[in-house]
Amino acid sequence: MANRVKAPEKISEDRKIAADEQIVELSKRIEFFITEYSVEMLADKMKNGEFVVPNYQRNFTWDHERKTRFIESLLLGLPIPFLFFWEMPDGKFEIVDGSQRLRTMQEFIHAGYVLGPMDSLTACEGFSFDDFPDPRRRKIKNRSVRGIVLNEHADEQARFDLFDRINTGSLTAGSAEVRRGALAGPFMQMITDLADDLAFKNLAPVPKKAEDMREREELVTRFFGYGDGTEAYRDRPREFLFNYVKAMNERFSADPQLRDQYVQRFQAMLEVVGRVFPIGFRKTAKATSTPRARFEAISIGAALALDQRPELLVGPLPSTEWAHEGEFLAVTGADGANARARLNGRIEYVRAKLVGAV
Repeated sequence: MANRVKAPEKISEDRKIAADEQIVELSKRIEFFITEYSVEMLADKMKNGEFVVPNYQRNFTWDHERKTRFIESLLLGLPIPFLFFWEMPDGKFEIVDGSQRLRTMQEFIHAGYVLGPMDSLTACEGFSFDDFPDPRRRKIKNRSVRGIVLNEHADEQARFDLFDRINTGSLTAGSAEVRRGALAGPFMQMITDLADDLAFKNLAPVPKKAEDMREREELVTRFFGYGDGTEAYRDRPREFLFNYVKAMNERFSADPQLRDQYVQRFQAMLEVVGRVFPIGFRKTAKATSTPRARFEAISIGAALALDQRPELLVGPLPSTEWAHEGEFLAVTGADGANARARLNGRIEYVRAKLVGAV
């Protein structure tokens, strides 16, 4: 007998009403308008500093070939993707998406950028903007590009959502990058500083691409966020960590002395991990990356164990062979890694092992 397909659950009227109310409520956070600028105005605003590249944006990495290809598209009149901005309180626009396009336009119009080999417009190779005849220069400047501006009244979560949803391509911005842009403050600054700690870099290697996307800032944030308690955690790391950093910025602003406490806590964790785990947070001695679940388990578990057994820093070294065996590999596996029960379970596994081994 063929398996019957289960009929979809009928949505009640109460659920429909609740869903609509939620859409209305959350939509209130999103206020935006559509604008349209000429290439000339965009280049001028970039040159004059009216468009701001935020800290979370990665470095300007377009190579010569990609810049030339973009200008060729501009010359051909091909559609240019929307630019995305956030209207800052001072009236300047922070660039959410499109900084590399804007920088290339500025370089071409104002900085003498010379075009390289081109796919179609081979006759234009080697040209700078000033080499084109006057009519063509005017036409280039008059090209229009549309933009979407999230206005200053949108709250921080709305800005974060916009950053996160826009950057979905191959050059996507990581959660750590967009948190840095949306939640600048004293706690976020501490996260940035600790992520650059030399001992931490040695214990927690990350590939160059992940480093550029601020993976170490993500790891430091998870250490403090989950280490301070997971009562409010609902299996959604992005949302939980955003709210955590926002709240901690406020706490650090109210009590600047908290920074010293948190820095000492992080450094003590690094000291015990460096002493007890010969290869740090790596899975193998030659590994060039740090799995997040493994980092969470070892860093927070070690910090909790140190609270109970300070002699971990001076006494005999406990065995950590279990860190490379099947049971630990299973609790730090990818399946359901973000579930709260799995998160707490792997942290407790390390704590218990370290405390029991002394």
